[in-house]
Amino acid sequence: MSRTLRSLALLTSVALALPGLTGCSTDEAGGGAPAAPQDIAPVARQLVADGGTLRWAVDSTPATLNAFQADADATTTRIAQAVLPALFTLDRRGRPQRNPDYLESAEIVEREPKQVVLYKLNQQAVWSDGREIGAADFVAQWRALNGKNTAYWTARNAGYERIEKIERGANDLEVRVTFAKPYADWRSLFTPLYPKDVTGKPSAFNDGARGKLKVMAGPFQLKGVDRKAGATTLVRNPRWWGDQAKLEKLVLTEVERDKRAEALADGRVDLAEIDRKTADRIVLAARDAADAAKAGAQLGHGPAAELTASSALMSWALANGSNEEKAQAARQAREQTAAAVAKYAAEQKSLSGYEVRKSLEPAFTQLAMNGESGPLADARVRRAVARALDRRELAETVLTPLGLPAEPVGSHLALAGQRAYTDNSETLGGQDTQEAQALLADAGWTPGGAVEKEAPAKAGNEAEAQKKKDEEKATGGEEEKGSGGAQKDEAKDEAKDEKKDGEDRASDEGLYIVGDGKPGDLARAADADATRFLVPAPGAALQGLALQRRALSLGLADPDGESRPQQSGVAGAYAPLGTAAPAQAPSEKPSAQAGGPLGKDGKPLSLRFVLPSGPGSEPLRAVGEKIAGMLDRIGIQTEIAKVSDDSYFKDHIASGDYDLALYSWPATAYPATDARPIYAKPQPAADGSLLVEQNYTRVGTDYIDQLFAQAAAELDEDAALDLVRRADARIWAAAGSIPLYQRPELVAAKPKVANAGAFGFATPRYQDIGFTKTAAKRISDEQGRGGQDGDGQDSGEDAGDGKMSDKK
Repeated sequence: MSRTLRSLALLTSVALALPGLTGCSTDEAGGGAPAAPQDIAPVARQLVADGGTLRWAVDSTPATLNAFQADADATTTRIAQAVLPALFTLDRRGRPQRNPDYLESAEIVEREPKQVVLYKLNQQAVWSDGREIGAADFVAQWRALNGKNTAYWTARNAGYERIEKIERGANDLEVRVTFAKPYADWRSLFTPLYPKDVTGKPSAFNDGARGKLKVMAGPFQLKGVDRKAGATTLVRNPRWWGDQAKLEKLVLTEVERDKRAEALADGRVDLAEIDRKTADRIVLAARDAADAAKAGAQLGHGPAAELTASSALMSWALANGSNEEKAQAARQAREQTAAAVAKYAAEQKSLSGYEVRKSLEPAFTQLAMNGESGPLADARVRRAVARALDRRELAETVLTPLGLPAEPVGSHLALAGQRAYTDNSETLGGQDTQEAQALLADAGWTPGGAVEKEAPAKAGNEAEAQKKKDEEKATGGEEEKGSGGAQKDEAKDEAKDEKKDGEDRASDEGLYIVGDGKPGDLARAADADATRFLVPAPGAALQGLALQRRALSLGLADPDGESRPQQSGVAGAYAPLGTAAPAQAPSEKPSAQAGGPLGKDGKPLSLRFVLPSGPGSEPLRAVGEKIAGMLDRIGIQTEIAKVSDDSYFKDHIASGDYDLALYSWPATAYPATDARPIYAKPQPAADGSLLVEQNYTRVGTDYIDQLFAQAAAELDEDAALDLVRRADARIWAAAGSIPLYQRPELVAAKPKVANAGAFGFATPRYQDIGFTKTAAKRISDEQGRGGQDGDGQDSGEDAGDGKMSDKK
């Protein structure tokens, strides 16, 4: 349960939607370089002004400040990074590095008979109440998180349960940690480190740290959480011993994703992660502010809602109103249109004061296949789905328009730049339509197999004719049984042998298939009635008018409203939310379904593809539509169900109410620990259900579990990495999930914001974030990526006085 709760927190933190990689590099450290460098406008500290307040948009005001609780989110993590000790942080390649602000050294000093890690603390490191950070804090956190005391409400204990004891070293600045079992990912522990005041008692851990932290030890400290205003304020820590924070205040401001363009235009935030639509608006505003409104409307980024409303009003009046009502509607439509265009133009003018910083987020999007029951319980069908995919095309769909590398992800357990990264996708094989069709045929899915052979209806003379045929068959039945009947029995026996051979092959390859591999061997909750779709929202019809206008501008529709057949693109990409996608136009190429749809035992090969319907999920839905088209080419039908974002994960992914789905997992520097429950073999529970941990595909093997266990206990780093790579190869072979692409990371920032933006893998260095001094030049990072000056525009607060400037 605790691992499942942690999964929810991790998935929420990366968001659905809502996260291009290269193959294995010859880099001597392994993993090569990240697919894209971070983009944070790096500036040397001496060129960053002292003072000012940075307003940073976040998804939510945190429900808890305790990062180890189930409802901790990305904002909780951001606060913890700024105000609490982090013994190890991640660098630009996603690799853990000792944090010198807290540690002088940390290393394994004994391996036999037991592993012992010795931490030597920075002698200046103190809590905000003046007490030194020491062994007592380590002991209290270990006891709170090791799982032995159930009074602590904790969402995870990975690693802490392996510790046998913690004691003071040669002096107060040394902490010795002895492990009962070897633990390769020991660097993941004690980050963040809470003071013993929080972890020493269950009451303080469970409730005391949810809304406030009395004692901290970071470059910032928490001033307060204003839930009504949706703002969390951090201020400089006067007892901080490291480089002083450049900012005087850091305000984390709650702004919904679909409201961020408005918040940026209003000047309410200086830094915000954004979606592609908002990024396009900012780029457009900067490129041609004078014609922004006109160009934006043509590209579908204009005031669509207001224009659609006025169009709907006008359409109703023309169809139903009197002459007076028609005239009044025309006036209102003109006024609404003028107001919408003026508002949009004003917003575009304000958005021209921002820039877009982009990189690849440390997370990847995958196609998940539910292997619990139905056709996907057969590994051959899952492999056929995988071989049908052109993963590069899918990556290009999302990343190429953003100017980001579009290399498909080659590992489930690491991303390019990390030491564990190796492209193991060839274990399964690349896109191959013929191979995919052969796998389906081997699994028994053939053209015409969905047609049930039923006797024709008998009536009148037909009944008499049938009776005569039956009598003739009765007289010659013995002869038939001796020839054709025996052949039928022999065919049945051969079919059984073929099925057993298929099952034996799956077993030999170490694949775990829940059930016996037959379609529908375990009933899904969603199959009780028919496929369910959400009813389109009230605004869906209005949205359709706006999309029709966009289609006209792009030449994809005729003025009379009829869509033109498209030779390329995504079928159904603009369907109203909650509806099934329309079928693709017939292809000129021969289809696998030329002899009829694929089926077996009278059932068609059809998979339910669940996708989120909310704003910001458009790229995910576009990818889903492309996948549906690729599967159609090999004879697999898909039924696309678009569901609300709120229910997508909880009611569909976690509960197993899907055949195909797209969702993301965050990358981790500790795959042996963090990725194990995601790919662990499901185990039967006492009530007959499956315990899946975080493995929502329900596909796993004993061998994969063994490789994870060995990697977690292997103290030789190279050997541990080899075990992780081998585990990844087996995960590819099992074909429960197929990594597609690394998620894009788009951040809007005022040009003077320094050392912040699209961080990529790296842990932010909060004390370096600030505003550049006048005419200051940005420095290039290690990848040679340079920034741009702000073109003389004031993009934040004037350093020192804490007041916002109105200059543009």
